[in-house]
Amino acid sequence: MEGINEAKVTAWLVERIDGLQPPLQFSLIAGGHSNLTYRFVDQAGTACVLRRPPLGNVLESAHDMGREHRIIAALQDSEVPVAPALALCTDAAVNGAPFYVMGYVEGAVLHDAGGAESVAEPDRRQLGLHVIEVLARLHGIDPDQVGLGDLGRKAAYLARQLKRWNRQWEASKTHEIPEMEETSRILAETMPEQVGAAIVHGDYRLGNMIVGGGAIRAVLDWELCTLGDPLADVGYLLNSWVQPEEGVADPAPPTAAGGFPSREAISQLYERRTGRSLSAINYYRAFSHWRLAAIGQGVYKRYLVGAMGRQDGIDLDAYRESVRSRAQAALALLG
Repeated sequence: MEGINEAKVTAWLVERIDGLQPPLQFSLIAGGHSNLTYRFVDQAGTACVLRRPPLGNVLESAHDMGREHRIIAALQDSEVPVAPALALCTDAAVNGAPFYVMGYVEGAVLHDAGGAESVAEPDRRQLGLHVIEVLARLHGIDPDQVGLGDLGRKAAYLARQLKRWNRQWEASKTHEIPEMEETSRILAETMPEQVGAAIVHGDYRLGNMIVGGGAIRAVLDWELCTLGDPLADVGYLLNSWVQPEEGVADPAPPTAAGGFPSREAISQLYERRTGRSLSAINYYRAFSHWRLAAIGQGVYKRYLVGAMGRQDGIDLDAYRESVRSRAQAALALLG
């Protein structure tokens, strides 16, 4: 199993998870565009999940396993559903890189509209409302009360993010995309004032949730989580909340299947639940597209240099073009 030293990892796990019965059967859940996710099952049928960074060289702190483990551990007793945090390994000698282990949560991950079509229409609407309800709950948590008050600086979130992703863009750039620089300039010049601070997930969308019965069972992928402006999460979610009539490239996002609440409905629910105004939300939507373009460029470069393992089924030309499309979408929202 690429990315897993089965002998060393098994020995480490047996010492830390009570009742685990080796040998363990490992399988790759998702190679992902960032961290790698594996499911393993012991001889008694107990299932867990292991997360590790991608193979090869990676950029700074985006793949910090200790940080991701710390966040889900801190949220265990909150109103935000997360998988049980079980163990963290910081010794790279065990598996070539740090990793953490969490409990396996049964349910579906809706990666696209095809997956969402398997969900009954009444459950789609209920799930959509729960998605925004959980986001409001996350943004209502006092970071200091759950031990995350030092996760990041609370103020100047947008300024920090612009600096970070400009730096990543420069480190990952393989070709010129003028829309990236122009969007960055406008975002810096028109930055709204931050009102309050919250735990910001950073990648909050249906594809990063385990769902079932019209509800979220666990929010996943906390690697980009920090403290800052909660409206960044809202802008990101709205960009992914594609309406059926909008017509998007294949594969379409889950909400394109129909039956989910509209963007307007979830925006109004968020405003009611949090008391925060979304009058400047197009700025945050533009920022989200621009940031995703910078992230996507990093992924594109990792594929180019072979850091993401095998490239079967990956159309690198299409991936390269998707970065430009994101930058163009960002610029259009700022027009």
